Amino acid sequence: MTHVVTEHPYFGVFVLFVLTSVAFPVTLWLARFVSRKLARLDTERLKLSIYECGPEVTKQPNTISTQFYLIALLFILFDVEIIFMFPWAIDFRLLGWFGFAEMILFIMLLTIGFVYAWKKGALEWHSIK
Repeated sequence: MTHVVTEHPYFGVFVLFVLTSVAFPVTLWLARFVSRKLARLDTERLKLSIYECGPEVTKQPNTISTQFYLIALLFILFDVEIIFMFPWAIDFRLLGWFGFAEMILFIMLLTIGFVYAWKKGALEWHSIK
């Protein structure tokens, strides 16, 4: 009976799943146990001092503009859409006119999105004052 179970095509995957399910928590527990035993728990004056030299560290308000994140997001969006054009260019002859029409539609939608972002001022850099 056990011979039939080991001949199943996914038996190896099951064994790896079981081993991983056991090994991961054990490794995690072992790393946590060892790090707690090896860590120095006393607070030294050197640990609390300022690293290297310079003025006393003060907490500053966040001065990063959200415009930076918007431009980064738009860059990633348009960059990924441009990457979709490479497989199309490789199979251009195989796709024929239908593939060409789909890419023209894709480029038109991409252009409409770009113009929309441009008109909304998403590509303008506003200085912080």
